[in-house]
Amino acid sequence: MKAMVIDRFGPPEVFHEAELDKPQAKAGYVLVKVHASSVNPIETKIRSGLVPAITSPFPAVLNGDFSGVVAEAGEGAADFKAGDEVFGCAGGAVGEAGALAEHMLADSRLIWHKPKNIDHKTAALYPLVGITAYELLEKARVKEGDKVLIHGIAGGVGHIALQLAKSSGAKVYGTVSGESKGRSVLGIGADGVINYKENSVEEYVKQYTEGKGFDVIIDTVGGENLLNSFKAVKLNGTVCTTNSRISLDLGMMHRKAISLNCVFILIPLLDGVDRERHGLILKEIKGLIEDDKLKILKAERDFLFTDVGKAHSYLESGKAEGKIALLSPYI
Repeated sequence: MKAMVIDRFGPPEVFHEAELDKPQAKAGYVLVKVHASSVNPIETKIRSGLVPAITSPFPAVLNGDFSGVVAEAGEGAADFKAGDEVFGCAGGAVGEAGALAEHMLADSRLIWHKPKNIDHKTAALYPLVGITAYELLEKARVKEGDKVLIHGIAGGVGHIALQLAKSSGAKVYGTVSGESKGRSVLGIGADGVINYKENSVEEYVKQYTEGKGFDVIIDTVGGENLLNSFKAVKLNGTVCTTNSRISLDLGMMHRKAISLNCVFILIPLLDGVDRERHGLILKEIKGLIEDDKLKILKAERDFLFTDVGKAHSYLESGKAEGKIALLSPYI
């Protein structure tokens, strides 16, 4: 089968087309004819060599997100049969080949049936960001009346977390880098947006919480930005992040008795634990999409698998607003 692979780390140009053996269905797995995938920041990190520990052996097929049609279901994959339309985040890292190929072998526990009211291109945009946002909201325990701040609210995870938090009855605010991103999230329910380049933490905490701090902060930026989250959260508040890979002085966290929670979506894929949980979350996401309660912000440009390098350049340029779809030329 044809696939887009990397056989070394480097710039976007390292992607090239190769001929690989077609995988065979096995127990607990389904063989999927891939129709679409999407680009996430983790793939740019894998490609550039920033996270070699989670990279599959070369030639590596990247990308976890996919939507497609089951070609064959292995023994034990009881929820699926040939011809089913499915979506999920099920590969592209150590031990599991990714979606940028004619076919993908996917653990049936990591996928679910595609929402009926959207096409494959749209369905492929949801899995990684949807599962991550869902897990963040679970750990945050957002409730009605909470004031929630989302750092990176216009990003893939951020704008899904916004909608999930609103469905819990929270007031949701978020940081953005410019007016157009602010408009996009106001259009899907944000109660307020903050240009972090123009407003200090102290200013927006005073404006939106009377100086008391936010009940919950979802920090999709993380790293050093966690210090801004610690400043902005209330006493005994909660901070949830997707990026805590940094050394920080936790004195402020102790002084304010902050609860810090981390989400790393690749744990089931890398460690083989709780894979069923991702399938169940996708089932919930499917229901929200079909009930018209969850929207995805789409980038202006789509790319073919064969132009995945250009898609990476587009994402890394910072010009993309919304998720970038990748379409299979192998259908």
